[in-house]
Amino acid sequence: MQPFLDREPDMIHTPPGAFPEPGPDYLASTRFLDHATPSVRAWALRTGGSGSPLEKAVRLFYAIRDGWRYDPFSMRLDPRLYVASRVLAVKSAYCLPKAILLAACARAADIPSAIGLSDVVNHLVTEKLKTRLGGRTLFMHHGYAVLHLEGRWVKAAPAFNIELCTRFGVHPTEFDGASDAIFQEFDVRERRHMEYVRDHGMWSDFPYERVETDYRAYYPPGAFGEDDTGERFEDGAPLRTPSPG
Repeated sequence: MQPFLDREPDMIHTPPGAFPEPGPDYLASTRFLDHATPSVRAWALRTGGSGSPLEKAVRLFYAIRDGWRYDPFSMRLDPRLYVASRVLAVKSAYCLPKAILLAACARAADIPSAIGLSDVVNHLVTEKLKTRLGGRTLFMHHGYAVLHLEGRWVKAAPAFNIELCTRFGVHPTEFDGASDAIFQEFDVRERRHMEYVRDHGMWSDFPYERVETDYRAYYPPGAFGEDDTGERFEDGAPLRTPSPG
């Protein structure tokens, strides 16, 4: 790989509970949301198609949700792996790269976008994932795109592809462009699935340095290692974890 580009000027952070004005900073091609890259722009315009911004956003959401297999074993601490044009070229990713790709493609379609981060408790893991994460079930910095559509900001989490949801018996995240599309709290059998426990706000670009610092402090080194077993996340036996407290 070639050396990564120097850092761009400071991005805008909007704290939890607030929303920014959807100005030029949320349409710009940036270090990570590089929608000016020809491959990203061409894919976004082709996939989004014609129609209203909302209709384009919905098409992009489903194309990214189901077009990239969810793979938490792909988590690495290399900024180059979080650039939208690089995500476009792979077949699987976890929540952060998929959210980055959606936010970048939205901008290519002239839809203001941002990156949101939250901590979540995931009650559905596999033995392999639990081991890699040091037994932790609180997932730090779960990522999603935040899109400005029809006068308001809406969250869109395209992480879990439909095949994974079917395999593990969880409700797929559906997006209509009018309401937040985040993980469902309960699975199809009404068991606890996902809890959002802390909102970190939203950024005009992906805050890689913050995420890397927090990941290194929270997760064991093995969480970022190369996976040589060949086991896909959805092929593992699902484990249920109790709610904290």
